[in-house]
Amino acid sequence: MLNVKNFDLKKADISGSKWQEVKAEKLEIDNVSLANTKINNVNMSKMAINDVNLGDSKISNANLSGVGIQHANFSNAFIDHVHLFGTEFHNIVFPVEGEGNFNPDGQYKPISFLNSDLTKGQFKNCNLSHMEIIDCDITGLKINGILIEELIKNK
Repeated sequence: MLNVKNFDLKKADISGSKWQEVKAEKLEIDNVSLANTKINNVNMSKMAINDVNLGDSKISNANLSGVGIQHANFSNAFIDHVHLFGTEFHNIVFPVEGEGNFNPDGQYKPISFLNSDLTKGQFKNCNLSHMEIIDCDITGLKINGILIEELIKNK
């Protein structure tokens, strides 16, 4: 049986506390440090997370379907063994002067897809300058409706 209580914690230090088998729905957490916190086997569906520093966080074995990430610094993120079908990337940009990761010499680590299945993917209105495609299956690859296999074969 659950012991039902409401807590109104303000200016409290609950560091080192453990919550096990706790129902904690519709919480409001504002101006709180959760640094070095471990969260396991937790239902966080429909959470709204705003103005949050998740730097160096690790998320594994997670259902992130339908998640929206906006106005986020995702630089140097590592994404491995992820289902991305139906995923859309919009307005992916390099930082501009005044933003945290801005580099005045314009030298940034490249965006890479390694051992990835991008079958039937689309790049629309994207800057692909200086992009390299290395050791990839390009069967059916078209650029502006032109089959690349045919271009290479006719060289």
